Amino acid sequence: MALKATTVHRSNCVCPRCPEWTIMWLWALLPICLAVFGTVGIWVVFGIAVSNETVNITERFPYISECGTYNPQSCIFAQICNVCAVLALWVVVIRFQQVRDYGQNSKVNIASIVLGFISCVGISIIGNFQQSVVIGIHLLGAFLAFFVGLAYFWLQVWLCYKAHPFKDRHWVGPLRATFCSICTILVITMAILHNTSYKSGAAVCEWALVMSFFVLFGLFGSEFRHIDFHQLTVQKQGLKTQSTNGVVRMNYVS
Repeated sequence: MALKATTVHRSNCVCPRCPEWTIMWLWALLPICLAVFGTVGIWVVFGIAVSNETVNITERFPYISECGTYNPQSCIFAQICNVCAVLALWVVVIRFQQVRDYGQNSKVNIASIVLGFISCVGISIIGNFQQSVVIGIHLLGAFLAFFVGLAYFWLQVWLCYKAHPFKDRHWVGPLRATFCSICTILVITMAILHNTSYKSGAAVCEWALVMSFFVLFGLFGSEFRHIDFHQLTVQKQGLKTQSTNGVVRMNYVS
């Protein structure tokens, strides 16, 4: 079995009107769909939890996990987390390959895909091990999703400036660094408020943190719109056939 996925040039044409370029540009929608789906999904769960009075916002503002811990919204919450975990993992893998194709096959890039994978596992754990059932495993998932996920995005800030070329670096880099700084402040503040029994404040920080994470995922759309080719084969014969058809394999450089 041979499995290969890469970002390369098949021809000298990079015109936006080129059909192949237009199709590849659609990869930019993947991180955007993740951000929109996740944002809408957790607020729907919040709305259901408030409407059936499993949470009482007049007493204090609830954590996201509290909104999704009781039926029927717990089922929806679990599916939202599972879908987000799969989409996030897809984004992590594509970004890793894209950075590697730019010539940045460094230990930092390898560390990023490892941290990204661990963070995605944490997202799935949060949804499938509800707070009211197994609090210990749920908190482990939260740690993996938030703290490890934050480390992943800080590595992406570094890679944003090291992976050449990147035409949108002048605005994506500062914006990504800004939201990473906001997330860092929110994580620290959330932990302090939670441990000092200011639960409403900690919950607000958690919601703001998750929204900021979705923004960070959505920013990958800027990088993914520059993808111009992908290749997937599971048989060696497929590589031979493509070679016969004159497909040129080389690192993306422009």
